[in-house]
Amino acid sequence: MKALLAGLGVAGFSWYKRLKQFGGLEIAVVEPDASMKSKMEGDPYPFYTSLAEALEKEQPDFVVNVTPPHVHTAVNGLAFDRRIPVLCEKPISFDYEESIRIVERAAREGIPFMIAENYRRFAYVRKLKELLEVGTIGRITTVDITFYRYHHTQRKYTVSLLDDIAVHHWDMVRYLTGKEAARVFARNFNPIGSWSAEPADINLYAWLEMEDGIAVSYTGSITSRGKQTEWGGNWRIEGTGGAIEVAGKSLLVYSKEGALIRTVDDFGDVPPSDTLAEFIVCLRDGGDNETSAKDYLKTQAIVHYANESSRLKAVVDLKLHDIS
Repeated sequence: MKALLAGLGVAGFSWYKRLKQFGGLEIAVVEPDASMKSKMEGDPYPFYTSLAEALEKEQPDFVVNVTPPHVHTAVNGLAFDRRIPVLCEKPISFDYEESIRIVERAAREGIPFMIAENYRRFAYVRKLKELLEVGTIGRITTVDITFYRYHHTQRKYTVSLLDDIAVHHWDMVRYLTGKEAARVFARNFNPIGSWSAEPADINLYAWLEMEDGIAVSYTGSITSRGKQTEWGGNWRIEGTGGAIEVAGKSLLVYSKEGALIRTVDDFGDVPPSDTLAEFIVCLRDGGDNETSAKDYLKTQAIVHYANESSRLKAVVDLKLHDIS
């Protein structure tokens, strides 16, 4: 198979290395900034500055879209014009309605379209899902998430904890509970003394109600100078028969009476889960990807309505789009 990598920025270069290491793939690269070619260090892969030219000359089997979010739809649309499958970095688009339209197009035309959501694929998250599914703590009742990092970053768009990072945590909530979001209340803000003097949403408080009445609370910051959490955050999941805490990458299991009965920090028995590998298998054998764009749209809906809630200073009901 031949992969066309679109974008060779920071994230794009990480994908470039992944594609090289994957094995059995032909690779071509398109990046409008010709100076970025130096990152390839003389590798003999075709390099283009025009996406249209790259698609025409290379005829790739799929595109890996790691361009800035505001051009995702343009890149995806050009690929879909040629019926080429796309593995796209999140978000689908910053514009939620635009996201719906491009996902509907891919579904209507039968073009595989996957979003590269990786947090749910961490080994400790897969083990946590396993423990929840076998009823270790009974029925899930509440979820509490805390996320604290000092992550001084610059973007070509307004920095947003919700759009850039908390979206991963919302996807984990959907994955771990197996439920969809019903309503949300959120507040984005730039705290006094943060690293950004520009308009930015780098702190987030949020409350989310899932199906079946599961309540989720979230506190996050990317300007925190205290003890740093893992990128996946710290979690406390309460159930009718106990609780599980995620501390770093360790899982602490508590009985209904509150006694610590088990600590899980060895994940050697967890089958590996890889976005790229799954995408290629689905292209070869057919079927939907775990994080297909159709499914991921429901994660992006949480982000969209959380932003609306923050803007309106009100609880907002979610309207989800089921695309078949």
